Amino acid sequence: MGSAVLWGVVAASSLVLGALLAIARDWPKEVVGLVLAFGAGALISAVSFELAEDGVRIGGGAAVGIGLGVGALTYFLLDLRLEKGGSNPATALALGAFLDGVPEQLVLGLGIAAGGEVGVSLIVAIFVSNLPEAIGSAAAMRARGRDSATILRLWSAVAAVCALATVIGYGVGDSLSGELEGGVNGFAAGALLVMLSDSMIPEARSRAGRAAGLATVLGFAVATGLSVT
Repeated sequence: MGSAVLWGVVAASSLVLGALLAIARDWPKEVVGLVLAFGAGALISAVSFELAEDGVRIGGGAAVGIGLGVGALTYFLLDLRLEKGGSNPATALALGAFLDGVPEQLVLGLGIAAGGEVGVSLIVAIFVSNLPEAIGSAAAMRARGRDSATILRLWSAVAAVCALATVIGYGVGDSLSGELEGGVNGFAAGALLVMLSDSMIPEARSRAGRAAGLATVLGFAVATGLSVT
């Protein structure tokens, strides 16, 4: 249990760190855009290797496919509801961080419970991909007039829930079937893919211009190297 708590906190801490960096100063929009683009590339790698590929290996393609559909639809409907209430890219990124972070760290806890080695590549991938999500969202919130205390409370709450998911994953690790584990992986991947295409990548492109494409590939390359090492 101790290792689940430790690694859960480590992986989720980048959400708070990203928020702190965003409220510490005003960052040029190009810098925020490049950070978002780099993070998008890291997330695409996480979807490919840490979620979809591992999910198929654990639970089979059908379970992952169902999870993908449910995760994508869940994010889409929640974001649509928020948009009707005046949502913006900042809120969409925060929602994406929550919807992919919880199942992602649940997967981390499940892996620890299985008795294998701690997935260092998964921890690093979660940490690296969380950071730009938090920076981009918190910076946008700050630009829209949200006070620093409110921003920090929001991201601290998201980080706490994500860290708790690791502990829950560890606690239920022996009772979940392989198919259900694969479905959890698929859910995270589905939520991520919709968030990436609807919010994170367009926001990165609008802020950083053509350089966003290069930064996305660099993010994918770094995360892929960590995932397959």
